[in-house]
Amino acid sequence: MTVRPDNRLADAPMQPVDCGACGARVLVRKSSWEQTSVQWDAAALALCQVRARASEQRTRWLSGCPQLRSSIDAAAYTGNLSVLDDQTGVTFEGSK
Repeated sequence: MTVRPDNRLADAPMQPVDCGACGARVLVRKSSWEQTSVQWDAAALALCQVRARASEQRTRWLSGCPQLRSSIDAAAYTGNLSVLDDQTGVTFEGSK
């Protein structure tokens, strides 16, 4: 069986977004307004208190950090983060 390479990141790489609350910098790719991929590194994990509390409480499910979600949404709305499949017909400066 041949494995097909995943070229999505080559076509649209992840972009850095800083959390407005704690300053954690994560890499983000918005395929659409409904779908967001977030990649955390050790430095970002160390800064986020929401993730730290979930880890301390041994919470198995973390739906995400609301402050980071707000920062990602703001970056998308202002055009600082590209939304690849923008179905709204609205084009923001900096978006593809």
